[in-house]
Amino acid sequence: MERRDEQPQAAAAAGRPLDRRAELSEFLRSRRARLKPEDVGLPDFGRHRRVPGLRREELAQLAGVSVAYYTRLEQGNGRNVSAEVLDSIARALRLTNAEHAHLIHLAKPKSHKKKPATRQQQVRSSLCRLLDTMDGVPAYIVGRRAEILAWNRMAAAVFGDWAELPAGERNWARLVFLRPEYRDLFVDWQQKAIDIVCSLRMDAGCYPDDPRLSALVGELSVKSEEFRRLWATHDVKEKNHGVKHLHHPLVGDLSLNFESFRLTDGTDQSLVTYHAEPGTPSAESLRLLASWGADATTATAR
Repeated sequence: MERRDEQPQAAAAAGRPLDRRAELSEFLRSRRARLKPEDVGLPDFGRHRRVPGLRREELAQLAGVSVAYYTRLEQGNGRNVSAEVLDSIARALRLTNAEHAHLIHLAKPKSHKKKPATRQQQVRSSLCRLLDTMDGVPAYIVGRRAEILAWNRMAAAVFGDWAELPAGERNWARLVFLRPEYRDLFVDWQQKAIDIVCSLRMDAGCYPDDPRLSALVGELSVKSEEFRRLWATHDVKEKNHGVKHLHHPLVGDLSLNFESFRLTDGTDQSLVTYHAEPGTPSAESLRLLASWGADATTATAR
């Protein structure tokens, strides 16, 4: 098992909380702007339209609410909005399940007094032992803010020796946007970047007052033009399975299936595993990495 130091107290430097009202307003505007009248069965007046996407009046009509009511909501005032109205607006905006959940979090935030977002994220010892038993399967635990909390030897062999990084740097967003070697590792780096930003947006909806998340977003916005652009789209989604194509520095190209299992213990953590299809070159490459043991981890880091 690799080292799993807690995030240092210095990493908890206060950042300004995200403005939930502004987040709600921008999210609704961005979702409305992506719809065309013909998408929802409305006439398109072409060049006479002054705004991209649907007008507020059109969206309110589709949702069955007054224009004034929807306007207040789009201005960030979701205090007294009902679940039924949010459902109607979600249907009118053609929101995905993830976007629908994000809208509810922004409009009707839950109290997290019993589980403050700033509390250190802990991984249960039984999960750490489970990671150790997954021989030949790269696996790790990821928590809020895309923080990498625990991992096994094979994950280090595939993705790099995270134990050599300061605890505050063990974060997928920082790795993907700020470390050039991860641009080389992920064949479709752009898609990986999109997935990370969408995940952080989901976290922002659930924990808008999290100072660490605000500090992370602020840092990445300053240091990465790509992050700023993707963050401004307000896109959210959950990607629980798929295929990742990697270009590993030791064994070359890898095609790995990944599965993300959301833990149901209220920790906001997920177990992520990778495996190759049996009989493929990628399966043989994983077997080689496993046989090389610590040498593979060291060489990958170099």
